[in-house]
Amino acid sequence: MSLTAHIRSHRKPRRSASTIAMRAGVASGVLGTLAVATAAGSANAAEPVTQTLELPVLTGDLAAQVAQSAQATQQAAANYQLQAERDAAATAAAKEAKKDLADAKAEAKKKAEAARKAAAERATRAAERTTLTSTSSSSSYDSTSSSTATGSAAAVIAFVKAQIGDAYVSGGTGPNSWDCSGLMQTAFKQVGIDLPRVSQDQSTAGTQVSLDNLLPGDILYWGSAGSAYHVAVYVGDGMFVGAQNPSTGVAEKPMSYDPPTGAVRVL
Repeated sequence: MSLTAHIRSHRKPRRSASTIAMRAGVASGVLGTLAVATAAGSANAAEPVTQTLELPVLTGDLAAQVAQSAQATQQAAANYQLQAERDAAATAAAKEAKKDLADAKAEAKKKAEAARKAAAERATRAAERTTLTSTSSSSSYDSTSSSTATGSAAAVIAFVKAQIGDAYVSGGTGPNSWDCSGLMQTAFKQVGIDLPRVSQDQSTAGTQVSLDNLLPGDILYWGSAGSAYHVAVYVGDGMFVGAQNPSTGVAEKPMSYDPPTGAVRVL
């Protein structure tokens, strides 16, 4: 008997075919399960890819919303700016209207004051003329004054009557157009008397005489002595000749046509 007869062999025993087949089946099942799980895992892993493909769409929507918000903000700012400009324009227009109203009131007040003064002056003149007319009605120019002109007076009267029908022109001194004082100055120059140029000065050039004691050749004036606004020459018979106005020109009128305020004698 060999010494090694009782020593167990270290070699593994051979597996039976059935055992190998069984194990192969198990392994196949496990592998199949793993394949299914892997396929499922692959399927599940595809979902993030789909979500990732949708991100650009979501990002585009967000950009559009941001753009719309920016546009709305810009439009609101433009509206605020427009409203501010309108408010500023309205304020400026209100100030201008207020200034125009104040100017209009001041101008109206000024015109009213001028009209009041003019009316007062007209009333004063009317009162003076009424008084003069009343005095004239109680006395006759013809009965208290000489109607016959002689000497220098006759020459002056002849000159002014020769100009009857000539035009009235402010500042006119002849030979075919005159104003009131220009006619007087030229007429009296015919007899060597130099009168001042304007009616204010002519009304104080000689001796003041009463309208009840007029002589042909006396200078009649309207207004106050020293501030007369019109002059003419008394030609006798209750008549005077003067450069009246643009409508009448040089004309002969009765004293009642426009009673004078006073008279001066220079002859």
